[in-house]
Amino acid sequence: MSHGGRWRHRLLLALVALYSVFPIYFITVQSLKTPAEDVFGSPLWVTDPSFENYAELFEGAEAPVRGFVVRPRVPYERWLLNSAAVLAGSVVLTLTCALAAAYALGRLQPPGWRWWRRALFASYVIPHTVLFIPLYQLLVALGLDDSRSALTIVYSTMALPFCVWLLSAYYQHLPREIEESAFVEGASRTAAFARILLPMSRNVLVAAGLFTVGTVGQDFMLASVFLLDPAKQTVAAGLGVMDVSLEELVAVAGVNVAAVPVMLLCAGLARGYVRGLTAAMVEGS
Repeated sequence: MSHGGRWRHRLLLALVALYSVFPIYFITVQSLKTPAEDVFGSPLWVTDPSFENYAELFEGAEAPVRGFVVRPRVPYERWLLNSAAVLAGSVVLTLTCALAAAYALGRLQPPGWRWWRRALFASYVIPHTVLFIPLYQLLVALGLDDSRSALTIVYSTMALPFCVWLLSAYYQHLPREIEESAFVEGASRTAAFARILLPMSRNVLVAAGLFTVGTVGQDFMLASVFLLDPAKQTVAAGLGVMDVSLEELVAVAGVNVAAVPVMLLCAGLARGYVRGLTAAMVEGS
């Protein structure tokens, strides 16, 4: 690549990075504004940063009311804990089920395993909106309506098809000599999987886990439908139904508090995510 080509490549990467980071910068700027600066100041920067919005967010119903703003009646900390519980439960449940299904399809290869894998992946593209009524009826029948467990199960079913497809593609083309050497030493299939294949799957598991995090983090609709009790709602559902007038900055601060940790987690695991996707695609090609 020529010198000019390298500079064009770097400029393109810089533009892509700026485009990706700008929403985070914008929402952070808005969360640090006072109501007066929000109305009369620039939308792109803040001249007098204030953490007042974050303070009022965590004060909940005890925060002073200005204008016609209605503060959240449930402490924001509870919404954060609900979101963390649902997120952790969804990731653990999804990866546990995905590992078992992917190993069966990719290594044991029962009759019709290719069609099972294709059917699982095809189910991923079904619009979730058409599943509201049957999902709700099923959860009511199981006694899980208006509970965090229901949301955890639903999110896992949304992320599971892609995760199974990704992991099974990886396991399918791993050399079988890896396991056979463990069998020669007297290890069972379970021990060989736990001691050899599972550590080798670390990057692919990171990719599947971050995909599940993205599935959970971007949802508002399902959380609003399945969690009606304000005390059980996640951050997305709670802030989505929070009543605000011109002073929406508290809600913006709430979005930022929930988004930044997830963003940092994804940024820290980005290398493993790329390696996991690459490994699955290369091994599964």
